Amino acid sequence: MTDLLPVPVLLAIFGAAVALTLPRRPGVQRLVSVVSLSGIVAVSAVLMWHTHTQGPLALWLGGWDAPLGIALTADRLSSLMLLVASFVALMVLLFATGQDKEEIRRETPVSIFHPTFLLLVAGVSNAFLAGDLFNLFVGFEILLFASYVLLTLGGTGDRVRAGTTYVVVSLLSSSLFLITIAAVYAATGTVNLAHLSIRLRDLTSPVQLLLEVLLVVTFSIKAAVFPLSSWLPDSYPTAPAPVTAVFAGLLTKVGIYAIIRTETLLFPEGQLNDLLLVAAVLTMVIGIFGALAQVEIKRMLSFTLISHIGYMMFGIALNTDEGLAATIFYTAHHITIQATLFLVTGLIERRGGTSSLDGLGGLMKTAPVLAIMFFVPAMNLGGIPPLSGFIGKLGLLQAGVALGTPLAWAAVVGGVVTSLLTLIAMAKVWNRAFWGVSPAEERRKEASAAEEDYDEDEDTRPMPPLQVGATLGLLAFGIALTIFAGPLYEYATAAATALRDGSLVSVVLPEGIR
Repeated sequence: MTDLLPVPVLLAIFGAAVALTLPRRPGVQRLVSVVSLSGIVAVSAVLMWHTHTQGPLALWLGGWDAPLGIALTADRLSSLMLLVASFVALMVLLFATGQDKEEIRRETPVSIFHPTFLLLVAGVSNAFLAGDLFNLFVGFEILLFASYVLLTLGGTGDRVRAGTTYVVVSLLSSSLFLITIAAVYAATGTVNLAHLSIRLRDLTSPVQLLLEVLLVVTFSIKAAVFPLSSWLPDSYPTAPAPVTAVFAGLLTKVGIYAIIRTETLLFPEGQLNDLLLVAAVLTMVIGIFGALAQVEIKRMLSFTLISHIGYMMFGIALNTDEGLAATIFYTAHHITIQATLFLVTGLIERRGGTSSLDGLGGLMKTAPVLAIMFFVPAMNLGGIPPLSGFIGKLGLLQAGVALGTPLAWAAVVGGVVTSLLTLIAMAKVWNRAFWGVSPAEERRKEASAAEEDYDEDEDTRPMPPLQVGATLGLLAFGIALTIFAGPLYEYATAAATALRDGSLVSVVLPEGIR
């Protein structure tokens, strides 16, 4: 079973290589991409089942003995993240495949898009399976390299400007990551995560704190934790809808995943817990205030993305099994829901001609299916019971109340306020985009009053069936998280317990290694 560990990464890289050799055969490119991602979903499901029933897996690559080789590891957490991420990526890819020829030419040139998209998935998969800091760095760099290309597809001025900001921030965080890896290796003589969990205990408290701060700051930039999140709202909204969806769903969650590993495996004492709680509250509240101020749906969703990263930081900072379990559940939920909302926004932009609330209206009448596709994930994001968003938030709030410290109570209050304000933000979109009179209807009335001809074809932008189907597939997956919330929450609880008891270390390292 350990031989399956490199398969998700290899499938994505091999698929990208094959797709790159077929620039003049877009149909075959699409087929290669879909088959590759479907294979990753299948392998991820097997890994999730095995790690839950049989325990963690570890594979040493390169022919080197532990702890010198490259380690790939899978436990309940990484397998769950890999499965959710690969399924979301598959649905987003199907959405992109459903674009018409003009959209493909303008938004996602096939010869560039598919290989780069698969390379992004390879980087995400490698990051989730990495067993050492340097391999984690490699995973980040692969996905960042791919994201640079995806973010600037089409070469418009807005995308190039947004890409410039994104590249500068990413290069700075990557440089900090390399410096941190060098500092960790200088202090401990290893970068293997399991080995580090042992050797870090021998360091003095100030040195441990310095290394923890370096790692947390590095990953917080990537996860868009306040005050290191200002780059995100200016970067994501300009990209094509499929790119924005996969970015929102996956990239920041890789940073959250890395913070979970740092705070549970490497620094379980939690010296930064209070600081992380403060950051969580500020991320939640400031992010949602930013969302309320927007009239462009993509920018609004980018701010809600930042805001809800705060919920995940809240659970991590509690440093309890209950808080960590709620964070794992909420992360899986948020990957799905946030990606769904960005895909729906892509359909709104196609159907209404814009994603600005100032230019929308009446979509409930003209596109009722689109209204349903927005309403369900929007309510889920706002935490309406009995949806998975409510279950995850309730778990986080209960864990905060159980801890009972002043900062934990402040985070509980911040979480409740943020949830209510999220509902207000979603209601704002609903009222202005789906109710009222559509701009097309207003133009029709103006033309009628002026006794002029009105061309209805100008305002008729049908939604491609494959795009609608892919969005509905992701929507169904989000509903499944609610239907099977009980077993999934039990799984998340088991994952949290395993993270904190160090069971992964005994699987990765042979007995006696220090």
